[in-house]
Amino acid sequence: MGMTAVEKVLAAKSGRASVKPGDVVSPEPDFIMIHDGVVMGAKRELDSLGITRLARPDKVLMVTDHDVIYGSARAAERGAFNRKAAAAWGVKNFFDVGRGGHGHIFPMESGLLLPGMFYFDNDRHATNAGAIGAFGFRIGSEISRVLATGTNWVMVPKTVRLTLKGRLQPGVYARDVGFHFAAMLKQERLSADLDYRVLEYAGDLDQFGLSERAALCSTPTEIRAYGVFVPPSQAILEHASSKAQQPFTPVYSDGDARYDADLTLDIGRLEPQVSLPGSVENAVNVSEIAGTAVDHAFIGSCGSGMWEDLVTAANILRGKRLAPNVRLFVAPGSEATNRRLATEGLLGVFIEAGAVMLPPGCGPCNDAVIGPVHAGEVSISTATNNNAGRFGAREAKLYLGSPATVAASAVTGKITDARSL
Repeated sequence: MGMTAVEKVLAAKSGRASVKPGDVVSPEPDFIMIHDGVVMGAKRELDSLGITRLARPDKVLMVTDHDVIYGSARAAERGAFNRKAAAAWGVKNFFDVGRGGHGHIFPMESGLLLPGMFYFDNDRHATNAGAIGAFGFRIGSEISRVLATGTNWVMVPKTVRLTLKGRLQPGVYARDVGFHFAAMLKQERLSADLDYRVLEYAGDLDQFGLSERAALCSTPTEIRAYGVFVPPSQAILEHASSKAQQPFTPVYSDGDARYDADLTLDIGRLEPQVSLPGSVENAVNVSEIAGTAVDHAFIGSCGSGMWEDLVTAANILRGKRLAPNVRLFVAPGSEATNRRLATEGLLGVFIEAGAVMLPPGCGPCNDAVIGPVHAGEVSISTATNNNAGRFGAREAKLYLGSPATVAASAVTGKITDARSL
């Protein structure tokens, strides 16, 4: 019996010829990512155990992306602590404010994360690694154990295959595909359990570039997928080769690999989607909710914060102004994208439209540490989820859409099909 791509990654990193779902392995990661919000807790835990040296400080990527703008004394204290921790641990790959961006985006852009790689991450959106054909494993609070020992045990997950058939119509985006897929599962029009499973895409995938693949990885994370994998296309391999900071070997599933479920989704006639408040699974065609007044909008997050996402939004905003009652926040995914916005003139498009530009990182998607909503307000965004309270007040109504839908809605002041503009 053959192996899936993720099974191959785990086997290779564990020094084994093969693995199968349920096997317990201790893979050696290509790197270890720890985000700003958990450094303090991890270091204090290790200090209490007398562990002051990391097993592989050369493999650690410490990233400031969740709380980039210090809006409180507590945040400033944490930032100062993190800088001292990086020095004490000897972490050279410390991407502090202004030096990297969103940890689930800039490593793919810069050649740090490459096809076939495996890494541990404290954050569940490590699923984004699948966009480039790698596997990121969320380890949560046990990141301190990985820092101390260099690895941790992993139970090999089962894999669900989702075959996408057809080409998206103009004005429909990969983020719409994710929302629609979640709705199909909730409505039991597709049947699969994603809990502690990898979702592997197949089918008509060459139409999706890196940013669109990141979007495909976003929504499954919110419906319990532990990993997402998109087999790298030739275009993805060319991107990776042009940026690679070390050699890499892409992986693909064997033809006789075993899947826990095998699903097919026709996307050729899909319309733009909007997820209604409460869950990404509450997705409907934008026509069903168009006209709903909005007060707040956000474009960014690890699902929709790459260069191409912002180009899509800028093309809709160009020459227009936001509706008078709407405030729009934009958070680029990386410092590289931020610089490119300035050099290629798109920064001016957002500013002239009246958007509030935020530094690269999570932006409001990090539980609204910036750009929150008030009780009774309505928001539409590209955040990873729209659970009650995600943007502050639990009484606010949070909708999700693609960057195009959010930009169009910010201009009109109501949920709008971007194709109408």
